[in-house]
Amino acid sequence: MSDVARTAGVSVATVSKVVNGRYGVAQATVERVREVIHQLGYEASLGAQSLRSHRTNVLGILVAEFEPFSTELLKGASKEVAGTGYQLLAYSGGDGDGTAVGWERRSLARLSGTLIDGAVIVTPTVVETKQGFHVVAVDPHTGPSGLPTVDSDNFAGAMLATNYLLSLGHRRIGHISGRADLESARLREAGFRRAMADAGLAVDERLVRVGGFRVESGAATAAELLTLPDRPTAVFAGNDLSAISTMDVARTMGLTVPDDLSVIGFDNIPESALVTPQLTTIAQPLQRMGAEAMRLLIDLVGGVERDPHVRLPTELVVRSSCAPYTPSPGPERPTPAAGSASG
Repeated sequence: MSDVARTAGVSVATVSKVVNGRYGVAQATVERVREVIHQLGYEASLGAQSLRSHRTNVLGILVAEFEPFSTELLKGASKEVAGTGYQLLAYSGGDGDGTAVGWERRSLARLSGTLIDGAVIVTPTVVETKQGFHVVAVDPHTGPSGLPTVDSDNFAGAMLATNYLLSLGHRRIGHISGRADLESARLREAGFRRAMADAGLAVDERLVRVGGFRVESGAATAAELLTLPDRPTAVFAGNDLSAISTMDVARTMGLTVPDDLSVIGFDNIPESALVTPQLTTIAQPLQRMGAEAMRLLIDLVGGVERDPHVRLPTELVVRSSCAPYTPSPGPERPTPAAGSASG
């Protein structure tokens, strides 16, 4: 404020009145001070502002790490907050590998009350908020609970993926699941199993492996599946990163996608359309999820009554990584009978 006062040729007290919208300053002086503020790039301290008004007009979006899923959500949240009078703070509070439990509690303790008026938290594991602080969860680990929540229909999406592979004639289908503690991963596996059961097919448990939704672990799991003596002819990966890793592993093993192996993912992150072949996947409306979460938060902060759970549909995006099943030359492999293994 001293810099502004000196440049504008007024007192610090006058600058303070202009900044805080108080009376007693001539309009010409107000305009001159505001012009200097604009020229100098001056902004009031969020911490000091919150002490005076108990509001910062800043909303947070908190993630464990900035990976493709969370960055797509952030794009949607950023578009939604434009023109609302709020600003958006993106904050990464995890440990770098997305596995830390309780990062949300630490992040909220740092930011709430002084820097942000509310928060959207992406895939939270544990959330405890002080009374009066609004939090919206996107795809929480344990599914919808006490928090306002935005997610997508993971179960239906997994059925879409599996039924598409079945429609292409595949029967020996592998599934690379996500983290065991994540509800969306559990629902995707459940949808896979339901589609197989509805088709009268048993799930070969050797073909269901945990990939963890990450590139490295997905690649290791894909290698396990593709080196089996009776490998799958198709793989439904629990997310696009695991699917892309599966295609990379197949390539190193001399397999061609989709001629030798069909692969389908889940999420429809931008990378899915950039790989070769382009990845067939289940689209979550990620940017819309971010926008819906931010709109829900804005309404809650503003005292607007809302349904606390928003579930968005998923859809099949057909590209080039899946093809009809063609039996390999030689003895035909038997198809497991329904009920011969747990499904």
